This record gives sequence, structure tokens and C-alpha cells, in this order.
Amino acid sequence: MANLSFMATTDSQNAGLPWFYILLFLILYLIVVALFRRQRVRGILHKFPYTTRHSFASMTNEDAFYIQRYLSELEFPFTIEKALQFALFRTYGIPSISKLLVETRQFSEPATATKRYTDTGVLISEFATCHPHDDRSVDAIARMNFIHSVYQKAGKILDDDMLYTLSLFTVEPIRWTARFEWRELEDFEKCALAVFWKSIGDAMGISYDKLKSGGENGPGWTDGLQWLDEMAAWSLEYEKRFMVPANTNRQTAEETVAILLWGVPNALKPYGRKVVSALMDDRLRAAMIYPAPPQIYFTLVEIIFSIRKYLIRYLSPPRPDFMKMRMVTDEPSPDDRYFMKTWETLPWYVKPTMGNRYSLQALKSRIMGLPAPGDEGLKYWPQGYKIHEIGPDMLRGKGATYQENAKPKIASSLSGCPFGRLKRE
Repeated sequence: MANLSFMATTDSQNAGLPWFYILLFLILYLIVVALFRRQRVRGILHKFPYTTRHSFASMTNEDAFYIQRYLSELEFPFTIEKALQFALFRTYGIPSISKLLVETRQFSEPATATKRYTDTGVLISEFATCHPHDDRSVDAIARMNFIHSVYQKAGKILDDDMLYTLSLFTVEPIRWTARFEWRELEDFEKCALAVFWKSIGDAMGISYDKLKSGGENGPGWTDGLQWLDEMAAWSLEYEKRFMVPANTNRQTAEETVAILLWGVPNALKPYGRKVVSALMDDRLRAAMIYPAPPQIYFTLVEIIFSIRKYLIRYLSPPRPDFMKMRMVTDEPSPDDRYFMKTWETLPWYVKPTMGNRYSLQALKSRIMGLPAPGDEGLKYWPQGYKIHEIGPDMLRGKGATYQENAKPKIASSLSGCPFGRLKRE
């Protein structure tokens, strides 16, 4: 009997061992994930040792470029991409901006709207992922400046609208990360975003006279964080004055939401529209003339992003370098063209390789009756793009002289520290 009792006790203890090892494994896994996630931040700080507010004043655009690229490609690729898309969407709540898009018919039909959407992403990707001294970065900004110049000369793009758009590209990634990601940005990362976008603004010739420390009589900015704070404050006041309801806002919003929900089945699109509306704040929603969705959609958005936040924070190791997110190809084709690596709407500039034509994304497109890469001949530019070809069809082949003349000044604006240059300009 004693032996039987001992054997029963032993069997009971052995039965509990697998659960012990599973629990031990989970605890060790959580510790390892936390260590690796914090190590990535420490690794960036070790490479770019901007550890004090005093050191931020000397942050160069080159260092800021590498920091923002690691944020957008490895640390927060999904959220920063969506933040930039929503930043562009937010500008359409300003009537002077939405009116131009309606007048130029850039959102008049799906093909035109999706091409403009893709072209904007291409140009931003070129200067956000290519080194500031790389010709691709300079060429992309020169092309963007030429496209803007056509409308600026006609008085259709206002200086304040340019400054407002730049402010959103700087501020929205910080806001979205704080709201939806597993951690907020560190101060040196916020400074890097400010330095990077300040340099882009310099290269675009955007005036900062409206900012508190700007203008000829202004004291200038000590570092990126000070500039960032002033941009955020000015942007908020600008919205209070000019983000007002307009039919052109609504029209542009409708076309943009259609792009955002492009891959959503038609039966689910009404619900998707309510989710998009839930992501808007009250001022933007009113300017777009969108009704507020039922409270359940606000709750749903918070629950989904909270679940994602905690899954990434505790269960997901950092994204490895070989999985970095990049929209455009690194190397040119033999005829000096580049390609989009993926697509959200129509397959603009996507190379019709076997992998692209028969991927899950291509299969989904075909099931929904949409083209895959290589379908419909050359309609979606499967041969790729050259930077000077990007933009509206009416500007294709134009602007070569303008762009070539602008490149030296752009290259200069992308060098050094943008705040160290302030008083010399």
C-alpha cells in the first residue's frame, strides 16, 4: 500500500511538471522579448548618443535621417505609415487645399486618385529612405518642388498650407505612436523627426516666419524639440481658424476614404467608413461633414489597438533587419528604373514578377475583380518609374531645367544641422 501511495504521489508530481516548464518558458520568453526591445533603443542611442537636451542642438540631418528611418522601417512601420497617410488626409479638411484637388480633378476617378496617392508615397519614400546626399533623395525633392511650383505660381497653393502640411508630417507620427504603439517615442526620436522634416521644409523653401521664434527678428530655435513645439502650437491655431466645413472637403474625403478602404469587401465598406470616422477628431470630422459614428466604433478602435499594443510589447520580438519595411526598390533596373515593392490600391509601378503576379495580394485583387501586376498592359507602369516621371500626366516630361537648377540648394539644405544654419541663411 505504501508503494502504491508513493507511486501515485510521484505520478501526480510528474503530471504537474509539463505545466511548470510551460510557465517557466513563458516567463523567460517575456523577459527575453522585453530585453531585446529595450536593447534596440539602447543600440540606437549608442550609435547616435543624443542623451541630453543640450546634445539635441547639435543633431545633424544625417543622424536624424537614420533615426527616422529606423523608426519607419523597423520600430513602428505600420503606425508611422498610417500616420503619414492620415496626415495627408487631414490636410483635406482645409478648404483651400481640398478646393485645389477638386479643381485639378486629381480625385475625380479611381485611376487618377490612386495614382496621385501612389505618386505622393513614392516621392516621400525616396527622400525618407535614401540618404540625404543620395541623388535619389535630392531628385525626389526637386521633382516635388517643381510640381508644387506650377500651382504656387498660379496662386493655388498658399504658403501657410505648405507649412501646415509639413507640420502634420512632423507631428502626426508622434501623436499616433503615443496613442497606438507599445511605447511612446523617446525625446531624441522626436527631435530626430523634427530635424529631418525641418530640413525637408528648408529644401522645399517653406517659410517659418509664422512661428513664434521665426522671421528676421525671431531668435531662432535651439533644437528640434523647440521647433517641434512651435510647429504643433501653430498648427493647432491654424486648424482652429481654417479647418471648417466645405463641400470640397467632403468630396475629397469621400475619394480618399475609398482609397483607404480599397481592399475591403463592398459588404463591409459601410462599417469601414465608420471606423475611419472614429479615427477622426471632432474638428476634422465636422470639416469633412461626416457624421459621428456610434460609440461602439470608438470603443472597437481602442480595443483593437490596445490588444495590438500589448501583443507587440510583451510577445513580439523586435522586427529583424531583413524584414524592414520599404516601399520602393533599393537598386535600379538595367534601364535605370525603380519599382514599388507592394501596392494598396492599383499596382502602380509594381514589377510583374512571378512572385508579385501570383502572391496572396495578387490573388485577393483578382478575387475582387481588380488588376494584379502586369495586367492591362502598360496602364499601371509595370516597367517602373524614373523620378522625373512622377506626378500628374500633364507634367510628365516637364520641369527638367527647373529641377536641375534647384538641386544644389536642395543638397545644401539637407546637409549639417538645420538649426545651426538658421542665422546664416
